[in-house]
Amino acid sequence: MAGLSMLLTGCVSTQSSASAEQGKLMVAPVMPDYKLEVTLARLNDILTSAELTPEQRARFHYDRGVIYDSVGLRILSRIDFHQALKLQPNLADAYNFIGIYYTQEGEFEAAYEAFDAVLELAPEYDYAYLNRGIALYYGERNELAVSDMQSFYGADEQDGYRALWLFITELEIDAEQAKAHLMSHREKLTDSAWSTTLVDFYLGKLTREQVFSAAKEGVNHPNEYAERLCEAYFYIAKVAQKQGRYNDAANYFRLALATNIYDFVEHRYARVELAKVSQMIAEQ
Repeated sequence: MAGLSMLLTGCVSTQSSASAEQGKLMVAPVMPDYKLEVTLARLNDILTSAELTPEQRARFHYDRGVIYDSVGLRILSRIDFHQALKLQPNLADAYNFIGIYYTQEGEFEAAYEAFDAVLELAPEYDYAYLNRGIALYYGERNELAVSDMQSFYGADEQDGYRALWLFITELEIDAEQAKAHLMSHREKLTDSAWSTTLVDFYLGKLTREQVFSAAKEGVNHPNEYAERLCEAYFYIAKVAQKQGRYNDAANYFRLALATNIYDFVEHRYARVELAKVSQMIAEQ
């Protein structure tokens, strides 16, 4: 832990000098768009009354499941995804969502099988590598997790999020090598990209306060600031967790959850992380 703390020196302020932003939600939680409610009503009507082929019905169940997922109605979305697969067993997208849910619930073997099915049906589905890599990471199969994250990163080396997740998994095996790789990967990123800000934070080039300031810049749609904060809270929390500042980490994971950006990977796994950190706090 001490070695890791030294590697990440400068990434965040110390607990004693925490900024005013810590422990405070900086934007109102996102509320569901009324257009989604209208779309749900239409899908419900179609599925109830329309004459549909099995393939069409599967697609409408899948589409409704995606909307349920985006507003946090995970049980309803899961029912729809399973129904879609009964009607169309080769629907890779549905297996991908189901694998995510299994990961969130700690059912890792079932998650691996779901993502294996995705890649069997759609070998070029690169986000299945991310999602299976995350499942392997939480399942503590670190070398396999790194392998999947390398595949995910290799599909787009100019994506800062891919570099971050590769770093997060590599950190579990060799912290010094992980940071060396992240420094190398940083050279391929666009300076102005928001994801690059997060990478620079991990490399100690930016403070937490600078990350929060950058989150406000160049926002192009109403929910984008909340989305960026969801990501910032999560990745800041991961650093605090590795540095042993578990109360800080717990606060930031709670803030990520409070944004209500349900369909972001950072929101999906903030609750998993919060449970882990809460256990660490209880054991202190």
